Amino acid sequence: MRRAYEWSYLYAAVDPSSGQSFSLYLPGMDSLCFQTFLERLGEAYADHHLVVVLDGAPSHTSSQIMLPENVSLLGLPSYSPELNPVERWFQEFRRTLSNSLFETVELLQEAITKALEPYWKKEPGGLQRLTGFSWWVDAVESLGHQYF
Repeated sequence: MRRAYEWSYLYAAVDPSSGQSFSLYLPGMDSLCFQTFLERLGEAYADHHLVVVLDGAPSHTSSQIMLPENVSLLGLPSYSPELNPVERWFQEFRRTLSNSLFETVELLQEAITKALEPYWKKEPGGLQRLTGFSWWVDAVESLGHQYF
């Protein structure tokens, strides 16, 4: 038996002040996919200036990235994922999906979407409570930007 793997990446952004979020499944973790994510995020929030908080992944630091006019990037120090609010959200749905096997990427995406839906629909303040660390919200509000 020969095993083959397929990959799918969830790109996500959250505003800890409001609990708003934006998510997109893409086929890779490279500069082209990251560029696509930033473009879609910028389009979805065209009337806002967004500051996207990032870790040091190679695709996040690529010189090939062309930022939309309403998007800025803010890099975190190395080895500090706890400073990125979206990581707290990822921890929550990882618990739901850990030790699960999916026959297809589509089934995996359906399971992730199902795990994320309560934060979008049933509990509008759930994501805000989960990611809205007081020090983060205070800093964002003092600058007058919307952070993702």
